[in-house]
Amino acid sequence: MSALNQPFIAPEDYLERERNADYKSEYVQGEVFAMAGASTNHNAIKENVSFAIGSHLRRSTGCRNYSSDQRILVEANGLYTYPDLVVICGPNQYSDMNRDTLTNPCLLGEILSPGTAAYDRGEKFRLYRGIPGFQEYLLIDSARVRAEVFRKNDYGFWYIASEAADIDADVRLESIGLTLTMREVYRETEGIVLA
Repeated sequence: MSALNQPFIAPEDYLERERNADYKSEYVQGEVFAMAGASTNHNAIKENVSFAIGSHLRRSTGCRNYSSDQRILVEANGLYTYPDLVVICGPNQYSDMNRDTLTNPCLLGEILSPGTAAYDRGEKFRLYRGIPGFQEYLLIDSARVRAEVFRKNDYGFWYIASEAADIDADVRLESIGLTLTMREVYRETEGIVLA
């Protein structure tokens, strides 16, 4: 992600440009950041997890998943972004009448790359925590077998609830009642470090 050289941009100006742009950008407190392309492993992992979540949710009711083309807004701090994975349970809530920006995810996921890992684990996670109904955060490494699930407890504190660093391990997503196996997550990837 790289900042475009420009002065402070109002959220409504960002949205107007974004809705007509040929590429996606993230908006953080008046700054616009172009989103970089993803590796084949990143895309394979995202599709594997999205398929597993989508298949699981089709057997239940009230929840649905979206992947990286779905924009969300964190109303508490003004972050507009495109998480790799989004799950909404209950009715979709939108930021405006255009109905293209969701505000109520319960589960978000990011596929970590060397260039985004620190941001996704740090500042972006901090910003995501401004979403009242946000319950779980799934992080998956695109270079080595490693996944973590952060979960919010009943007191509002976040903790590492599940993690895996072995191809035969799994992680649990309690918010939707799904266990992901690392073999499923990393299916059809290339050159992944297994240990």
